[in-house]
Amino acid sequence: MRAVALGGGRGLHATLSALRRLTADVTAVVTVADDGGSSGRLRRELGLLPPGDLRKALTALAGSDEWPTVFEHRFGGTGALAGHAVGNLVLAGLIEVLGNPVAALAEAARLLGVTGRVLPMSTEPLDIEADVTGLEEDPTTVRRIRGQVAVATTPGRVRRIRLHSAVRRDGPLVACPEAVAAVRGADVVLLGPGSWFTSVLPHLLVPELHDALVQSAATRVVVLNLVPQPGETAGFSPERHLDVLCEHAPRLRVDAVIADADSVPTPDRLRQAARVLGADLRLDDITAGGPRDRHDPAALAESLRRAIGSVRGR
Repeated sequence: MRAVALGGGRGLHATLSALRRLTADVTAVVTVADDGGSSGRLRRELGLLPPGDLRKALTALAGSDEWPTVFEHRFGGTGALAGHAVGNLVLAGLIEVLGNPVAALAEAARLLGVTGRVLPMSTEPLDIEADVTGLEEDPTTVRRIRGQVAVATTPGRVRRIRLHSAVRRDGPLVACPEAVAAVRGADVVLLGPGSWFTSVLPHLLVPELHDALVQSAATRVVVLNLVPQPGETAGFSPERHLDVLCEHAPRLRVDAVIADADSVPTPDRLRQAARVLGADLRLDDITAGGPRDRHDPAALAESLRRAIGSVRGR
């Protein structure tokens, strides 16, 4: 089964950890708009793709324990290296030496013993811009906020996002050709979980990637978050996540929506929102022990297996 997962950060890590239990042919397509922390510093200083989300996807698919631990290690202290992850620096170096982020990721994957592939959704860094309300005395006043960190942490309500090339301000968005080909050739494509406006929806705003997702013959599955994200989706119901997805990509049709049963207060409303996208709803226990904001990879893998089987049977 050729599986493609679109996203970024911790949410994509959860999806990849589940998918690798189902198939060895996994491709991660990763957002490249991060402008904070170590990734933001390297992006500003070197003009490269932000490596943090790419690093996390690589370690999720890694075949050994030693190198992923090294890649995830962050330098302490107060010097120039403070806060940088080792893997971010390795990826930045590979991109500079090889001159091609796809080749750099392939080399890093070889080093880590990755089963599958990690690809950027674009080979150039992107900027996120959002329309946000609730920041002024008049709650209907719309302000534009720019930058992934600013959008993710805004105290207002995000209404809509747009993407811009960080290299060519008014130029067209260019998708990574290998990522487009992976989506078009996939048997299963997953969206979510993750930061809805800054990790999940951006894939739908790159025209070539959007068209590949809409036209693909793959089974398309949306995995919902366990809890709303403070700032970005504070106060969002599970069904509101699907409404926003539909608003940003009205042509997209989905085959299945997976959600944690205990995270859905009104299943009938979520089921109706899923039907608008053409999807069946699957409610399972997919949380890890302890914090309720972490997916359990084994439980999510089983839920995915059943959802995919149900769609194919239908």
